[in-house]
Amino acid sequence: MPRARKGHAPGRRGQRRAGGARSNIQPDSPSSDDEAASEALSHYSSTSEVASIVEESPGNDVVDDQAQQEELEEKLKECIDNVTDKSTTTRQVALQSLRLAFLSHVLSDLLLDRCLTLADSLEKCLKKGKGEEQSLAASVLTLLCLQLGSEPEGEELFHRLRPLLISILTDPSASLGARNSDLISCLTCLEATFTGACGEEGTVALTLLQPLHCCALQAWALLLTICPSSHIQRILRSQLAQLPQLLSSDNVHLRIVAGETIALLFELGRDLEEDFLYEDTDSLCSKLRDLATDSNKYRAKADRRRQRSIIRDVLRFIENGECHEETVKFGMECMYVGSWARRRTYTAFREVLGSGISHHLQNNGLLRDIFSLGPVLVQDAVAIKANKISRFEKHLYNSAAFKARTKARNRVRDKRADVL
Repeated sequence: MPRARKGHAPGRRGQRRAGGARSNIQPDSPSSDDEAASEALSHYSSTSEVASIVEESPGNDVVDDQAQQEELEEKLKECIDNVTDKSTTTRQVALQSLRLAFLSHVLSDLLLDRCLTLADSLEKCLKKGKGEEQSLAASVLTLLCLQLGSEPEGEELFHRLRPLLISILTDPSASLGARNSDLISCLTCLEATFTGACGEEGTVALTLLQPLHCCALQAWALLLTICPSSHIQRILRSQLAQLPQLLSSDNVHLRIVAGETIALLFELGRDLEEDFLYEDTDSLCSKLRDLATDSNKYRAKADRRRQRSIIRDVLRFIENGECHEETVKFGMECMYVGSWARRRTYTAFREVLGSGISHHLQNNGLLRDIFSLGPVLVQDAVAIKANKISRFEKHLYNSAAFKARTKARNRVRDKRADVL
């Protein structure tokens, strides 16, 4: 009888643990991009589940790529169709699923035949949808252009929807969420947006529009990295005197972005003229030193630490021309970010792609062209899989290592062991 109970008990305990784990999930709690991806894509795609099953099964060493590709294509079609559904919830879930799929996959070949259909659907969402739907549609549109890369369809799509995006951005009655997501318009429009953060007398306007001003300034700085030198000279004359005003903002993110943008302007100015000088450098450096040593207790500790770190880099670059270098590793490659222009470009893609940035740096031809990474490296997936040991083999190895370590320790602990 005790053996019978012992045989059944593990199953019951396993069921209770599984049930307990499920009961701890809070549907309304905030989650990471990866958790949101598994939750939203479950409505439309089982590709990730198929991949995980294949990976965990010791007998399945060969992955049926064709079957997975067909499965992904079918789910992609379903998502695109649901973007035009009558239900707002269905449309938003479909947009969220497309966004997450575009973050984690390079689907340019699949999207070329469906680009016009999806563009029509996104245009309707931007015109007739409300805040959340417009924001999601704008995000999907951005990622769609990124997926299409250097193909002419991507440029045509941008020119087609740019007037609509600009109208949303400049419409005061539009939701702030939608306006923050649509910052892919021209420099003039963006400049007019973020300069509203400064009052007539140079004091920073304390309004709810500061997140929008911050997004506009980031997008403006990104476009500066590809501007012709003639336009850069005009920007240096008109904006370098105004941007330091934003360093007095009560919004920590806006202060940081303003500092990074000022450093970018100095870098672009020095690229044009080796002996580039800004007449009010002493006053600017004084403001930067105050922010680099800011210890006001009413600001969050993490915000103060981040501000001090970045502003110190800005101050060091303006005074000595030293730029902090960052190494980005992805797959078997690495990339060096050693200038403010490259830093702004990389940060922009990282904010859009999130955890999918490494995958896109490895496989997205457009990103590899932008960062001069060369053609996509061809890796033999079967060979990589063969070099990996299975979980069972890992278990055997760890067990053997544990036993050997225990025996060695027991010999040392034995009182009969010789002590040297």
